[in-house]
Amino acid sequence: MPPESPAPLRLQVDLERQRLSLYRGDALWEAMSVSTAAQGPGELNGSGGTPRGLHRIRLKVGEGCPSGAVFRARRWTGEIYSRALAAAAPQRDWILSRILWLSGCEPGRNRGGAVDTLRRYIYIHGCPESEPMGVARSHGCIRMRNADVIRLCARVPVGCPVLIG
Repeated sequence: MPPESPAPLRLQVDLERQRLSLYRGDALWEAMSVSTAAQGPGELNGSGGTPRGLHRIRLKVGEGCPSGAVFRARRWTGEIYSRALAAAAPQRDWILSRILWLSGCEPGRNRGGAVDTLRRYIYIHGCPESEPMGVARSHGCIRMRNADVIRLCARVPVGCPVLIG
């Protein structure tokens, strides 16, 4: 008889509590503070809101890159985030360390047309350590501490379900 496979992993993002929880089956494995959209929830393209509902991790970007690696258009620029780099580009929305690119699973809610999470480039990603967690301040993505997103990226597979609400 083959060995029993471990319970599947899943993520849940609580917009009200600004928490991301990693579950193995029904058991909570880890909970981390995050920062979601300053505009609150929202599915429409251009809303600046964090899309709700069931998603999956479509793509993981940055495995093997150093903590603080700077990404533009899902490509490492070769830069590592620093105060000097931040001072040179004060208005930039920094995407650091790892990217978990989300794809909506619910047609009409977060998939397709004007509500497509993937086409909105909604990620779970790292950010500067100066950004507060537990406070909604992003442009729609789910921001995390760099150490947390690196650990999360190593644990979850492409296809992992992500419920946002």
